[in-house]
Formats: sequence, C-alpha cells, structure tokens
Amino acid sequence: MSRLHIEAHVVDRIGWLRASILGANDGIVSTASLIAGVAAAGAAQSTILLTGVAGLVAGAMSMAAGEYVSVSSQGDAEKADIARETRELETQPEFEREELIGIYEKRGLDRDLAEKVATKLMEGNALETHLRDELGLTSEMSARPVQAAFASAASFAAGAALPLALVPVFPGSSLAWIVSGASLLFLAILGVVGAKAGGAPMGKAVARVTFWGAVAMGATAGIGALFGTTVG
Repeated sequence: MSRLHIEAHVVDRIGWLRASILGANDGIVSTASLIAGVAAAGAAQSTILLTGVAGLVAGAMSMAAGEYVSVSSQGDAEKADIARETRELETQPEFEREELIGIYEKRGLDRDLAEKVATKLMEGNALETHLRDELGLTSEMSARPVQAAFASAASFAAGAALPLALVPVFPGSSLAWIVSGASLLFLAILGVVGAKAGGAPMGKAVARVTFWGAVAMGATAGIGALFGTTVG
C-alpha cells in the first residue's frame, strides 16, 4: 500500500524565519554592545540596566516599524503586479497565453506540449498560473507585514533580554567581558538554530553571527573605555 509523501519545504517558513532570526540577532548584538560600552565607560549598575532596557524597547519598536514598512512596500508592489496581470488577462488573453507558452518552451517543453500545458492551466486558474510562472509570486512568498513586524519585535526583545539579564547578576568591572562572552555564546546558539531551521550549513552560520557580533561589541566596548578614561 502506497503512503502519501508529504514534504516540508524551507520556503514555507522563509518569511517569519528571516524576520525572527534577524530580530534575535540584532537584539543580542545591539543590547550587548550597549551594555558593554556603557559598562566599559565605568557607569553605575543602575545606569547600565536602564540603558539596556531602553535599548530593548527602542530596538523592538524600531524593528517592528522597519519590518512593517519594508514588507508593506513589497506587498504594494505585489498588488500592483496582480492588478496589471488581471487587466492583461481580461483585455489580451491570447497574448498572455503566448507568454506562458514561451516560458514553458524556455524550460524545455516543445511547442505542442507547451501550448497544451498553457491552455490547461489557464482554464483552471489563469491569474494564479501567470503570477506563479511569469512573476514568481506564490502564497508562500507573499508579503505579510503584520506577521513580519510582530516576529521582528518579539524576537528582538527575546534576544535583547539575554544579555540584559546578566546585568543584575554580574555587577562590577568584569561585566563588559562577561556580557560580551555570554552574548557570543548566545549568538552561536542562534546560528545553530537558524541553520537547522533554514537548512543552511551550520559552521558558516555560526561563524558569521559570532564574528560580526564580536566586532560590534569590541568596537562599542573600546569606545566606552576610551570615553570613560577621557572623562575621568
């Protein structure tokens, strides 16, 4: 007895996955960098904590707003393409059919088979067929601005909370080093999770996020130490 073969494709979750990984990565890096920089400048623990909380809130709101605007712009472009294809199918259906035939011929079908496929698919759902095969628009890849905004804000806040939670636990001059080291570990774990969820090479993902995280935290800690020494 044959069994139904169901495949789980990465593309089905590409929208929220991208927003979530990006948000968590930014949350860890930006908040840890803020904490490391302010701590290296010799600020009081209460000031460091307040800075971290402000960075978490501001960052989450900024990520949500930016993601919403960006994905909404993508959605506007998709709607314009859908409207244009709808008009063209109503006013010049034969021309649109010829476009499909040409697409299928380029993919390797002979003229006769390409005509049959184009005719059959257009009889079923002409608009969906043209959006998919002519423009590459599918329901899985369609813009979802609200979903992307919430995913970005929530993931940023979750990422930012990790280095922030270390501030009350490790007061003192070593805080900058502890937060930086722990955040690199958090980034490495995030890289593993993102690689597994997205089907990407794990080593490259981990190296990428930890390298740029170290650069960001090192730069802000250095500026904070220089600023603190100068003011002192």
